Amino acid sequence: MISSTFFKRFYVVLWVMASLFCQSFLAHATVELDASHKDIVSQGPEKKEENLLDLSASTAYLLDAQTGDVLFSKNGEAPISPSSMSKVMTVYLVFEKLKNGSLTLDTTFPVSEKAWRMQGSKMFVDLGSQIRLEDLLRGIIVQSGNDACIVVAEALAGTEENFARHLTKRAHELGATSSHFTNSTGWEDPNHKMTARDIALIALRTIQDFPEYYAYYSEIDFTYNGIKQGNRNPLLYKNMGCDGLKTGHTDDGGFGLVASVVREGRRLIMVINGCPSMKDRAKDSETLINWGFREFENVILAQPKHVIEVVPVWMGKTNEVGLYSQEGIIVTLRSLEKDKVKGTLSYETPLKAPIMQGDVIGEMRVTLPNGEIKTFPLRADRTIEELGFFGKLWFKIKSFIPGL
Repeated sequence: MISSTFFKRFYVVLWVMASLFCQSFLAHATVELDASHKDIVSQGPEKKEENLLDLSASTAYLLDAQTGDVLFSKNGEAPISPSSMSKVMTVYLVFEKLKNGSLTLDTTFPVSEKAWRMQGSKMFVDLGSQIRLEDLLRGIIVQSGNDACIVVAEALAGTEENFARHLTKRAHELGATSSHFTNSTGWEDPNHKMTARDIALIALRTIQDFPEYYAYYSEIDFTYNGIKQGNRNPLLYKNMGCDGLKTGHTDDGGFGLVASVVREGRRLIMVINGCPSMKDRAKDSETLINWGFREFENVILAQPKHVIEVVPVWMGKTNEVGLYSQEGIIVTLRSLEKDKVKGTLSYETPLKAPIMQGDVIGEMRVTLPNGEIKTFPLRADRTIEELGFFGKLWFKIKSFIPGL
């Protein structure tokens, strides 16, 4: 009779031989997708052009909010005096506290002598009064009130200097790493600096993080203490889809604006600074925004959670898994250049079980006509359990002996 030890050794030898055979088929697969692939729509490249437009602004920056692609940059990474545009960071900190529940719109803050005496654009707060936070927000956003900023800063951090340190720290955490704040207002100071990129980033995060509060930025006017003041954002008064954010002006920095415009569901965020006049600021803003919508379009390469490719799975209770993009794959491309984008799927083949639904198991690399490569993670559309010992053995035997 054949002993049980013989069968154990036989299984071990067979297991090793089958494993070696199957391992020889493991590889890294790349699948190039052209414009004929069902999930690829080819439209053209992203392109950054610094000198294309005749702008009076010394700094200009244009960002697509959905893809994060930079459409235009003129000194966009250079430190500038951001003036009142830096108030978007002051407001961001307030919105955070509203969202986490540590403040409410009905919370009241006292007015100090420093806030009351503050010069520049004002909300006209009364010394010693208590002001609702919602009024202060409108005073900052609509009226650009420096006094309102100081009221908020002192209430939240004790002093404006402490609050400025909080602004710098939080801005860096959000990715605005070139920003340094010395005050809450944007009052001119050689050490109070941001870049156009940083301003655009904080504007974008405001829109993304606080949709329930962002509407304050679109309000046309606000009356406080019997004084009605209009929003200084010139684009709000034009029928062009603007819904925020903030103007600015200092003697050093000139006239500036960070603005968001939405058309047909697509949002662009623009920053300009260093314009010689309010008229030039309005003209440059319209020119840059209209150019961005005219010259570029967003193209969907893959819908969110839509299976792009089905790939084989090794030693799983299911023998294949779908690849999908969680957020979808969208790129911003020049409208005039068509059929020049390539998509390539990359993944290990065959994939080895176990696989959990949502695991990143591949990627799509999109090559734009200008040579830039964008990479997007692809996830498993289902959970696939690993076979047991005998299931694995039979799987390997079938792989070793075709036709079984």
